[in-house]
Amino acid sequence: MKVKVLCRNPDDYVRETKRDLQRVPRNYDPALHPFEVSREYTRALNATKLERVFAKPFIASLDGHRDGVNCIAKHPKSLSTVLSGACDGEVKIWNLTKRECSRTIQAHDGFVRGLCVRFCGTSFFTVGDDKTVKQWAMESPGYGEKVEPMRTILGKTVFTGIDHHVKDAVFATCGQQVDIWDEQRSAPMRSYAWGVDSISSVRFNPVETHILSSCGTDRSIVLYDKRKPTPLKKIILEMRTNALCWNPMEAFIFTAANENFNLYTYDMRYMDSPVKVHMDHVSAVLDVDYSPTGKELVSASFDKSIRIFPVQSGHSREVYHTKRMQHVTCVRWSADNKYVLCGSDEMNIRIWKANASEKLGVLSPRERAAKNYNQKLKEKFQHHPQIKRIARHRHLPRSIYSQIKEQQIMREARRKKDVNRRKHSKPGSVPIPSEKKKHVLAVVE
Repeated sequence: MKVKVLCRNPDDYVRETKRDLQRVPRNYDPALHPFEVSREYTRALNATKLERVFAKPFIASLDGHRDGVNCIAKHPKSLSTVLSGACDGEVKIWNLTKRECSRTIQAHDGFVRGLCVRFCGTSFFTVGDDKTVKQWAMESPGYGEKVEPMRTILGKTVFTGIDHHVKDAVFATCGQQVDIWDEQRSAPMRSYAWGVDSISSVRFNPVETHILSSCGTDRSIVLYDKRKPTPLKKIILEMRTNALCWNPMEAFIFTAANENFNLYTYDMRYMDSPVKVHMDHVSAVLDVDYSPTGKELVSASFDKSIRIFPVQSGHSREVYHTKRMQHVTCVRWSADNKYVLCGSDEMNIRIWKANASEKLGVLSPRERAAKNYNQKLKEKFQHHPQIKRIARHRHLPRSIYSQIKEQQIMREARRKKDVNRRKHSKPGSVPIPSEKKKHVLAVVE
C-alpha cells in the first residue's frame, strides 16, 4: 500500500527575520516557462537602453597648468597620485581624491619631454629640452628648505623620452640614441643607435623586463635587450610611430600609435605583420596605454578625442570628447582599471570612467546581482540587430563625423581604382595586399 505524505520544511519558505525578502518557490523546468526567451530579450533591450541613458563618463577636470600638458605618469604604489609635465617646464603632483594639486615644481627650461616614477614610488625622473635628466623626491621639502633635484645628469643632446625599469635601479632615455643608465652613475651603461634620426619614445617591457622598445622619426620601431650590446630587430612602417605601450599581461605583445590614424598591435616574435589593426581615429594617434588587465587599450588622438579598444577588436567600443578638449597629447589608464586620465593642449587633465555607465561608490548586494544579471543578458543578445544598434551608437562632434564620411569615400575610391587596375592587367601581376601587411615596409634583423 502506498501512502503519499505532504512534507513542508519551514526552512524553504519562512523568513528568518522580518527584514528578509520573502522566499519564493521556483520550478526551473523550461516546459513551464515558454516565454522565458522573449522576457529575457525585453530585459536585455531595456538594460542596453538604460546603459546608454546612464553613460556619463566625464568625472572631473584638473586645471592649474599654465601651458599644454605634455606627459602624464602614474604612481606605482598610490592610486590617488598622478604626475603631469607641461610645455613650460612645470611638473605638478595631483591628489585625485581631493582633485587638487599637492605640489608644483619648475623642473626644466622649455618642455618637459618625459616623466616616470621609480618602481618604489619614493622619487621620480624628468627629462626636458635643457638636455638634463633630473631625479626629484616625491615628498615635499620641509619648511624653509629649497626645492632642489636629488640628482642632475647633463646630456650631450636633447632627451625626448624616459622610462624606468619595473624592479631594478635602471632607467632608459631616448633622443639621438637610446641610453640605459644606472641610477648611481652619471654616464650611460649602454648606448644603442641604429640610423641617424632621433627617437621619440622608449618603453620597458613590464613582463620580460630586459626587453625595451623605441620608435623613431625615421618611421621605425626598434627592439632592444639591455643584456646585449646591439639592438635586436627593427621594422620600418609606412608612417611615423608616435608612442608605444607593452601589454602588462602578455610578454610579447605591444601596441604602436601611428601617424596614419591607426594603432598596430604586434607580437615581437613575428614582426612581418601586426596581430591586429585598430582603426577609428580620423587624425594622428599621439599616445596609447593598456589597462592593467591587458584586455583593453586607450588611445589619444590629434582629432580631440580618446577611444577605448578591446585588444581583439579592430574598432573602438567607446569614444570620449568634450567641446573644450583640444588635441589630446597623453593618456593613462589607472592602476585599479576604473579610470582613464588624459592631458590635452588646453592645459587640463581630465578624468573619465573606463566604463561609461558604471555607478561609482559602493554597490549593495542586490545592485551587484542586478548588474551582473543585466551584463549576462546583454552578452547573450548582443548580436540581435536592435540591441546591437543601440549599444554601438555614439554621438560624435560634427568635425569627426564629417571626416569619417570623407575617409570612407576616399577608401572606396582607392578600392575601385585597385579593382579597375587589376581588371585591366595581366592576371596575378597586381597583388591584393592585406590591410595588416601593407603598412610594413621592411623588417631588419
